[in-house]
Amino acid sequence: MGLTKSEIFTSEQNEISSIAKVFGHPARVAILQHLFKIDSCICGDLVDEIGLAQPTISQHLKELKKIGLIKGNITGTSICYCIDKENWSNMKTTLTAFLDQDLEDSNNCC
Repeated sequence: MGLTKSEIFTSEQNEISSIAKVFGHPARVAILQHLFKIDSCICGDLVDEIGLAQPTISQHLKELKKIGLIKGNITGTSICYCIDKENWSNMKTTLTAFLDQDLEDSNNCC
């Protein structure tokens, strides 16, 4: 079987792409902003805060957890979520290195 398209790129390129994909939906950005604002784990319903249906919120939480930006602990029948500080810091380092790239001062551009 042939290579998947992601296998032809470096792990760093795939990581940056995954981060960009997660940030590509405003609901996920809103969830992250809310978690930072409350600065603690949230066990309650994000439906009222974000304004989307519970299954939709759950899907966005799943994507944020899959990439490691949030972590969750099961408490009774609910899952409490918070920012994974170590992974958040690693993500910032990766994105900063990528975004800090600059072009040299040359007029050889089209």
